[in-house]
Amino acid sequence: MQTARQAARQRRHRRRLILGTTLALTAASALAYLVMGVLPDRRTDADPASATPVATTQVRAATPTETGTPTASGTPSATGTPSPTATATTASARPSATGTPRSPRTAPTTASSAGRIRPGTTYTGVATAYEAKDGDGACLFGPSPDLMIAAMNTTDYETSSACGAYVLVRAANGKSITVRITNECPLPCAPGQLDLSQEAFAKLADLKVGRIPITWQLLSPSTSETMSVRYKTGSNPYWCGIQAIGHRNPVARLEVRTGGGWRQLPRTEYNYFISADGSGCGSSIRVTDIYGERLTITGIALRPNVVQPTGVQFARH
Repeated sequence: MQTARQAARQRRHRRRLILGTTLALTAASALAYLVMGVLPDRRTDADPASATPVATTQVRAATPTETGTPTASGTPSATGTPSPTATATTASARPSATGTPRSPRTAPTTASSAGRIRPGTTYTGVATAYEAKDGDGACLFGPSPDLMIAAMNTTDYETSSACGAYVLVRAANGKSITVRITNECPLPCAPGQLDLSQEAFAKLADLKVGRIPITWQLLSPSTSETMSVRYKTGSNPYWCGIQAIGHRNPVARLEVRTGGGWRQLPRTEYNYFISADGSGCGSSIRVTDIYGERLTITGIALRPNVVQPTGVQFARH
């Protein structure tokens, strides 16, 4: 009987040991599971770059207004603030651009009508003087007996957009004169600066002074003359350059009639509009001024270096 009870106690003891071991193993497994759940993934730590975003650059196409936007220096603000005062010295006389550059700089065909020189805006700068000789210049209008002319600084010249513009120039001493832009004044001429012919400068001050402070603004003068058109030397049915002459207001755009409609031509720094493939050469021409007036001209023959009158003129403003 004693032996039977001892055997029963031993069996119960073994069962308790087995149960305790099982519970301990279960608890250990649960604890290990929890620990593994909170530890970081070693694969992610081994390759951190795989989760890093790749930087990309997106280039935004320029809008039509951006392509023709002038630089900040010397640009009139929306409120009509004049250009900064120029500080350049007198420029020497410049030779005329008589040849056609192989790769001419051209103005964007999407530029605003007014460009840099805007009606109703007063610009501030200095006036200097140069020897105009026969009156010809970078605008290639040709010799002229009227020497009340000026060269526009390169910035405001704006790829020949200023060519033919009439500006009223006022000196600090109260004197004033009207000149026509026929030339370009290269650097160091600053925005706002006008290089006047000696004949024009003498109307404002003694030539010995050299430079004087001025203000100037665009004019739309009274005139009885009509506009003319000239094809550049070398023009033919496969390439041509077209120029407007004697216009009252600055020209903003020149188009030619083609089989597909009107085509706007790019403008060169020597004041010709170019059809590089000959399309529209010898056909109807449409000229628009900075005020938006559009004149259609017909009957102009493809005759190089011949000034042909049109019988039309822009309205006065």
